[in-house]
Amino acid sequence: MAEARRMKGFYLGLAAVAVIGVAAILWARSNAAGGVEEIGPIPVSTEAFPGYSMGSDSAPVQIIEYGDFQCPACGQFAVLTGPDVKRRLVETGQVRWTFRDFPLGIHPNALVAHLAAACADEQGQFWNMHDQLYFRLGEWAPERRPARMFRDYARVIGLDVKQFEDCVDSRRYLGRIEATRRTGETVGVSSTPTFIIGNLRVSGSLSFDSIQVLVNRVAGANR
Repeated sequence: MAEARRMKGFYLGLAAVAVIGVAAILWARSNAAGGVEEIGPIPVSTEAFPGYSMGSDSAPVQIIEYGDFQCPACGQFAVLTGPDVKRRLVETGQVRWTFRDFPLGIHPNALVAHLAAACADEQGQFWNMHDQLYFRLGEWAPERRPARMFRDYARVIGLDVKQFEDCVDSRRYLGRIEATRRTGETVGVSSTPTFIIGNLRVSGSLSFDSIQVLVNRVAGANR
């Protein structure tokens, strides 16, 4: 009897894994590049921070992601697609990727998360904090005061925790974050994630294949 119960639990677990896998595939397919819109040149702002970038300055395609650290769709993108983008597009020199702040008012913990990322960048660790925030989104998003968790993340990635906490508490990057969000609004960003791929604006989380198609399209137009 005990063996039967054990096997039943095993098969239920296996079924759950299968359901999650199918859901991930369906999600990727449903997020094929739709709603692609051409936009004019992005206005130059003397206020807004240009963003956090990775990849070669000479990459043929520039991609700007406007993201919110408490946005579930942004989290899905960071976890499911981000690693492939970095390995297959950024590290191969095809794309220079830039993340820009776009915290939404509907997310009560978003702004402090963006402050935490900016303060991690002060010590050269933006992308490590970016990953901590997205990969552990379900952990801190429901908290009323997530700052203590951000302190733990800072410790995990090797920051000077006192400097980090002082930076977050001072809210010294608040003006920069708000200016960056306003710049996004000038190019039609109203939700997250939104991607500016060359002269194309695409809203919603994308699969890797959808991004590759758009990168090829922009690269071809630039030749």
